[in-house]
Amino acid sequence: MDCPSCAAKVERAIEQVTGVVAARVAFSTQRLIVSASSQLKVEDIKATIKDAGFSVVDNTQPAQNQSSTLFGFISQNMKLAITALLFAIAMLAGLVNPALKQGMLYLVALFALIPLARKAVSLSRNGSPFSIETLMSVAVVGALVLGETLEATMVLLLFMLGEKLEGIAANRARSGVQKLMSLTPDTVKHVQANGEIETVSVDSILVGDEIEVLPGERLSVDGELLSCHGLFDQSALTGESLPIELKSKTKVMAGSLVVEKTVRLKVVSEQGDSAVDRIVRLIEEAEEKKAPVERFIDKFSRWYTPLMMVIALLVAVLPPIFLDASWHEWVYKALALLLIACPCALVISTPAAITSALANATRRGALVKGGLALEQLGSIDKIAFDKTGTLTKGQPEVTQFYGQEEYLVLAAAVENKSTHPLAVAIVNEAKKRNLTVPEANNAMSISGVGASGLVNGQAVQVLAPRHIDDLSAEFKSLTSEFESNAQTVVVVTIDDSPVALIALQDTLREDSVAAIEALREMGIQSVMMTGDNQRTAAVIAAKVGMDYKAELMPEDKLRALKSLSGSVAMVGDGINDAPALKAADVGIAMGNGTDVALETADCALTHNRLQSIPGLVKLSRKTMAIIRQNVALAIGSKVFFLVTTLLGVTGLWAAVLADTGATALVTLNALRLLREKIEA
Repeated sequence: MDCPSCAAKVERAIEQVTGVVAARVAFSTQRLIVSASSQLKVEDIKATIKDAGFSVVDNTQPAQNQSSTLFGFISQNMKLAITALLFAIAMLAGLVNPALKQGMLYLVALFALIPLARKAVSLSRNGSPFSIETLMSVAVVGALVLGETLEATMVLLLFMLGEKLEGIAANRARSGVQKLMSLTPDTVKHVQANGEIETVSVDSILVGDEIEVLPGERLSVDGELLSCHGLFDQSALTGESLPIELKSKTKVMAGSLVVEKTVRLKVVSEQGDSAVDRIVRLIEEAEEKKAPVERFIDKFSRWYTPLMMVIALLVAVLPPIFLDASWHEWVYKALALLLIACPCALVISTPAAITSALANATRRGALVKGGLALEQLGSIDKIAFDKTGTLTKGQPEVTQFYGQEEYLVLAAAVENKSTHPLAVAIVNEAKKRNLTVPEANNAMSISGVGASGLVNGQAVQVLAPRHIDDLSAEFKSLTSEFESNAQTVVVVTIDDSPVALIALQDTLREDSVAAIEALREMGIQSVMMTGDNQRTAAVIAAKVGMDYKAELMPEDKLRALKSLSGSVAMVGDGINDAPALKAADVGIAMGNGTDVALETADCALTHNRLQSIPGLVKLSRKTMAIIRQNVALAIGSKVFFLVTTLLGVTGLWAAVLADTGATALVTLNALRLLREKIEA
């Protein structure tokens, strides 16, 4: 498929097949997703696709890049080469015998026209009557009737060449997604129950199976590392330039490259649900969430082509009938108008840019879920940031413990099942001190408040100081001292009586200050929203140079976000951020975020680099600028050649150049987005 309009043609054709309820073609991944009844026959779908002029690739067979070989290149371009050769022979024959040249050009034009006309008829039958193939066929037949064989043949040659260039550009735009899809190998080394290793198809692997991956190989599935540690290159998924070392029990994404030594992992992803599969699905779903400008152009193109065909018909018949003008002259002008009417350049102007931008962002570890989110990113003027795990590393450590060690044990017991960074830090502190942590009953986490549970018959709570009314003067003084040093304080209570204080501290991400500064230079105001105390929030906000709102419950974050004027983005990573991520004009989830945050957000980072956020805004703004340039070029070229054709200055050659030339230019302009950096 050369452009998203090709995908639409396939969809319309498939939806007319008996048994098909709905069909969706993802242009970026070239996959067809069909909802159908049990009556559907796959052979009918393949036959319909072939009848519409496209082909189906069996992805169960090894992929072959035919264009990489000389024979493959020749076979793919055989029709164009033969047409060009026959045209050259006809032109040379004209030097000897002009009549022979005329006859040969008729034959050359028919040779190139018949497959095109056959495809036009097929597309008309399958729901696409106003395709470029129909316009070209009518224009060429009309030119042959008028005796303009040279122009008819040149029009066909230029059209065929333009299609080839468009196909090359489309493959280039899809290259990032295609590389992503090819990351996971089709086979995997399965460790049998007896310890033997067998190479099997990845389709036969189940969750819980043990696999072995050698250095230089990629993971076919998501896995939990069983080896004590391993070095992995995840650059294809996250954009990280250096390999990272992961420890035992850490989850490793499919597509990761093993760098150093053989590792063993336990499979944790179902078939078709690995990290790569999820990213590919997000990309496919993103195509449905079109930018407003893209939706407008889609609607515009539906009535534009039929309208231009009516105008061309009026141009052909009205001047000869009412003004006694030459039929030959005005029919010729009408045929030129038909070619100018082709909306290819206009239709591809927006999706080519958006596809290129999304492919670029995906390759660099940022998943933007559709053209709508991409467009909105460029218009935001405020960004709200969560603190823990977003502006900070989200790996706090216990810095002070005030109380008896038995109270630390009780706190660790009720926090043992929680994944909150503060809870993990408390449990880790107990382990560092070699304390035995008992099992807690009815343990539960209360978002934005703390945790509670029953340990040895005692009601234990770990709460933020602001949720406790009867703190002693000593505890209040210590809390104030700890918080003034940007430490987060929690209080351990037994049967509602405060018995211990735990102070924890997180560290800023290395790129937090640079990212906020970059946003400020772009005219975007940043504000930190955190459930932490006022003093800690003030210290962190001062370090990064931004406003802040502290001591916020999840519902408070939502209200604070809605109170911000203008177009607002939200950046977060936790379950408590999900409502705000959903409510924001654009929600951005950090790579270490929970599944809820990742699913709720409009953009998801597969890494934790804040520098990608100003980069994404720049990418959005440049994408919209290129779309405006493309639309202006597509419409401007048509208006120009429309006027010159009616004045008799230009003809069929110029008309087809106006279409194929403009299509090539807008596509090449869009491809510039593939090289755009999204990080400083």
